[in-house]
Amino acid sequence: MTNLLPYNTFGISALASQFVEVNSVSQLHNLIQEKKLSEIPFLILGGGSNVLFTKDYAGLVLKNNLKGIKVTKKDENHIWVKAAGGEIWHDLVIHCVNKNWGGIENLSLIPGTVGAAPMQNIGAYGVEIKDTFEELEALNIQTGELEKFTNEQCNFGYRESIFKHEAKGKYFITSVTFKLSKKPVLNTSYGDIEILLKEWDIVKPTIADISKAVIAIRQSKLPDPALLGNAGSFFKNPVIEFSVFEKLQKNNPTIKSFPASDGKVKIPAAWLIEQAGWKGKRFGNIGVHEKQALVLVNYGGGTGKELIDLAYKIIDSVKAKFGVVLTPEVNII
Repeated sequence: MTNLLPYNTFGISALASQFVEVNSVSQLHNLIQEKKLSEIPFLILGGGSNVLFTKDYAGLVLKNNLKGIKVTKKDENHIWVKAAGGEIWHDLVIHCVNKNWGGIENLSLIPGTVGAAPMQNIGAYGVEIKDTFEELEALNIQTGELEKFTNEQCNFGYRESIFKHEAKGKYFITSVTFKLSKKPVLNTSYGDIEILLKEWDIVKPTIADISKAVIAIRQSKLPDPALLGNAGSFFKNPVIEFSVFEKLQKNNPTIKSFPASDGKVKIPAAWLIEQAGWKGKRFGNIGVHEKQALVLVNYGGGTGKELIDLAYKIIDSVKAKFGVVLTPEVNII
């Protein structure tokens, strides 16, 4: 039995029946044959930054520790960077920023690993993984074969991909390749990036400036998991019909919105939660963060059951007040 407390950013104590750190693809091949993974319950962990354990795990936990970053292709305008699934996401971002390879700088300081990033199409400050994603390689748990998935095959959506649906639990992502720009086009329009750059008197920002701004903004709003247990944004921002938003806006003129696909709009879950009175509320060892209502926190000693119960209370409260249903972004085990 292995305690998974060090392997999840919520700092939840949960026991796994079996635990293996995967350091090579060949080791993974052997595990598939020895453990017969297609026949037993198993869970793949990256950085443990998007998971909430509500109970012990009666199966095998595989920790993705695959490492390596390399350039696989380049032309006059672009460079293709392949990163192993166990690489820390932020380390990859900084590596690319230092090389002046643009495209993922807005995704600075997002916790987790490279392999977990495409699973939920991570995004922040107007950028998503799908914008630079070229392909990934993943080991088929059933066949033991290494397969490739293109951008189109991943079926990316808002915090969605094929790996959260029909391919869920069937693949171990070993590497991800990104197509980055040697002549970056900066995205500064989302959030407070432009405001911060003006405060810093930066007229012609570089991707390094964008990265630093994003890091500063995230650090000012989000708690460090090393100091306070959390998994970042617990809920997705709801995507609703424009007609529904118009009705909401009549009664709530301060509500913000962002364009979404198919003529729909995305509204901030944090605003809904705050308006429902949850921001900064503490209940024993758990609560809602004082600076960011999207973040549920474990002050120490809290349980996954307590956190999920709080989440459901927030969902019910927001639905009763606004008629909008929040959906957890975190993977609940």
